[in-house]
Amino acid sequence: MSHAAATTLRLGEFVSDAAPPAGARARAAIAVLDTVGVTLAGASEPASLIVRQVVAAEGGDRSGVFGTPVRASMSGAALANGTAAHALDYDDMCFVSLAHPSAPLVPAVLAAAESASLSGRAVLDAYVVGFEIEARLGGLMNPRHYQRGWHCTSTLGTIGAAAAVSRLLGLDARTTGNALAIAASEASGLKENFGTMVKPLHAGLAARNGILAALLARGGMTASDRALDGPQGLLHAMDSEGTALAGAIADLGARWAILDTGITVKLYPSCAGTHPSLDAILDLRRREGFTASDVERIDIDVDSIVPTILIYDRPTTGLEGKFSLPFCAAAAVVVGRVGIDTFDAASLTDPQMTALMARVAMRVDPALNRGAPPLTHARVHITLRDGRVLTQEALGARGYPEQPASDAELDAKFMACAGRALTEPAADRALGLLRRIDEIDDVRELTSSFRL
Repeated sequence: MSHAAATTLRLGEFVSDAAPPAGARARAAIAVLDTVGVTLAGASEPASLIVRQVVAAEGGDRSGVFGTPVRASMSGAALANGTAAHALDYDDMCFVSLAHPSAPLVPAVLAAAESASLSGRAVLDAYVVGFEIEARLGGLMNPRHYQRGWHCTSTLGTIGAAAAVSRLLGLDARTTGNALAIAASEASGLKENFGTMVKPLHAGLAARNGILAALLARGGMTASDRALDGPQGLLHAMDSEGTALAGAIADLGARWAILDTGITVKLYPSCAGTHPSLDAILDLRRREGFTASDVERIDIDVDSIVPTILIYDRPTTGLEGKFSLPFCAAAAVVVGRVGIDTFDAASLTDPQMTALMARVAMRVDPALNRGAPPLTHARVHITLRDGRVLTQEALGARGYPEQPASDAELDAKFMACAGRALTEPAADRALGLLRRIDEIDDVRELTSSFRL
């Protein structure tokens, strides 16, 4: 057996046979809860509506589209729900994979599990193995892969979704290896599309393509054992930082990345690169009591990756605003919070907002790269008109693994998000079911609570 074949088989064996610990399933349960909430909130966004129209026209009755009465094929539901999950950029993050892991994973596993009437425990185990595969690839490929313009939510998310669905379909190790190799050829997603409807579409495509890869492999489609780490495989073609895949996956099943690195739950519906700065600004505002009229300028030091994703100095749409540090910083000062409604059309033209945006500057400080994952470190300097300069540093933000969201924060976020699609009693029922997902024998009991 060649080295590459052995590597692919090792991945397949892990996906098929791994026994995730209870702590890993608990982390996965939080991810599912949070992702269902943001999917319900995103179901009415323009990108979601377009995808749903296409999916509905294609037909199918295997799985449901959350927040709607629409039913679709397994892959169609994953496409629609994955797009909605990422539509508000309110879904969780992982700073190892540099991806939004749950936006593809949760729609893929719930669509597959609903179609086959599987248990909540099976959903959580599948989520965990998909997350672990993504984390190993992300740790090996980044930051170069991400810096070169690839959107990891889509590239790595496709591989992770294929792994998770292969687990749910009960594929053996070799067939799972074929599914991962098929997914490697499906993987794509360009950061140039950040701030447009295509960014959330990336998550939907990853969810759909993961399902498709697993189904094709189950049907007998074979693929190269070298699709991941061969000389023209994923790692080389997509500008991986490292290429020693065997070493990166050697501790699969012995070390659980979901426990080591955790999942970052977003408490602001904007790009994760804005969150440390937002925490610092809001903390300073609360502590010092200044208002927008008191502020002369805001200077924010960031790491070298942040400017590659926060690419809009003067956003013209709400989606662009999510990738604009001047806009997000101005909103934090002017309004004192950043929520879903921050990114509506009125905020973009608000005179106070536009005036303050012009006085926000983002600066790269190379020292911020040292010893901290990308996108987690920021230093804010707020110069007031009275001459005072207020400075605060943030390493991470609220909701990050080191400062995890509380159950109360998670529940409040879910209810606020779900309330955009469901009545309050329906949202409360869905939350109760999600809180005991590990005990549910047939996931259809759960998914039926997300539909109208």
